[in-house]
Amino acid sequence: MLKRHEVNKSQGITSDQIIEYTSDRSVKNNLRPVRRIGFYDAQTQKHYAFITNHFDWSAKTIADIYKQRWQVELFFKWIKQNLKIKSFIGNTDNAVMTQVFVALCVYLILAYLKSQNCISQSLQKMSRLIHVNLFSRRDLMGLFKPPRDPEVNSLQWTLL
Repeated sequence: MLKRHEVNKSQGITSDQIIEYTSDRSVKNNLRPVRRIGFYDAQTQKHYAFITNHFDWSAKTIADIYKQRWQVELFFKWIKQNLKIKSFIGNTDNAVMTQVFVALCVYLILAYLKSQNCISQSLQKMSRLIHVNLFSRRDLMGLFKPPRDPEVNSLQWTLL
């Protein structure tokens, strides 16, 4: 540690230090000193350590930015898990945003169908059923109803 700054613990900041890496690899690559901010989140009751190269910003600003960045990461994780975008068709900003918006619309329509019609299947299963039956002429709501039990022919012999 090269330097320690005074912190305001009432804001959740537990430490503000300037550190340098001392491994052989970091010395070989001539890595510059960095800033390490310690932060305690009272809501989650977790302690975080943030490493940054921003020396001019306040420790509270850096902690707030990283907290928001984590929310963005969680949002992208949710997108990957729920919208099932395997690959992007285009690579421009407009193409990617359009594909994400279309996938989000499909997800919201399925969620609306599920809630309005008390469908017991998961959204993933609903999506699969639609995907498999995409080119067949069937009633949409009929896809989500459980299959009826086949009627037993009374003329058949039954063994007891």
